[in-house]
Amino acid sequence: MEADPRTGVRTGVLTDVLTGGEALVRALAAHDVTQAFGIPGTHNLEIYRHLAAYGIGHATPRHEQGAGYAADGYARVTGRPGVVITTTGPALLNVTAAVGQAYSDSVPLLVVSPGMPLRHPRLATGLLHEMRSQTEALRGVAAFSHRVSSVAEIGAAVARAFTLFRTRRPRPVHLEVPLDLLTAAETAGPVRLAPAAAPTLPDAEAVRRAARAQREARRPALVR
Repeated sequence: MEADPRTGVRTGVLTDVLTGGEALVRALAAHDVTQAFGIPGTHNLEIYRHLAAYGIGHATPRHEQGAGYAADGYARVTGRPGVVITTTGPALLNVTAAVGQAYSDSVPLLVVSPGMPLRHPRLATGLLHEMRSQTEALRGVAAFSHRVSSVAEIGAAVARAFTLFRTRRPRPVHLEVPLDLLTAAETAGPVRLAPAAAPTLPDAEAVRRAARAQREARRPALVR
């Protein structure tokens, strides 16, 4: 894969026609995701049906909050982003406690959920799990919440999340895919990957000063 000289994002040549659900799972697999957590529901089955084909395992707890904390624990233990798949409305809101904890503890967590169809009216129609705005609800506890508007945008949105995990302070993010895009078969566009990030090394002189201060301290204490 070649890297865009301006953005550093590597792009592939795969432009297959995929459903939004498969495009999402393909993008996760391209970022080396091998494990996800969540609960299948009416609106997210198009995501689940592709997990095994792309080598992504899945753990199903009894509650979405448990899925969030399990993914959080997975990220802390492995050093890899935890991935949570929820369905819409109350299921997504169930995971927000874990998202808030991940934000305060700087844990890389990707929450993926369906959303109302692209052309769903602003006025309430009583559609299953309809709510005012899932993205606004998640923006209050995550680093960002993004709703895609095409199948081709899904890969770029996933790459954006992993770019944040790798290049900035890692914190949880939310990605919403409208219901009609999950099942719509469209050109998915090339595979997009977040740039590899070189590890940040501390200033050597600052480390020496800190070590000297601790050696010379009469009553040292560490505050976590």
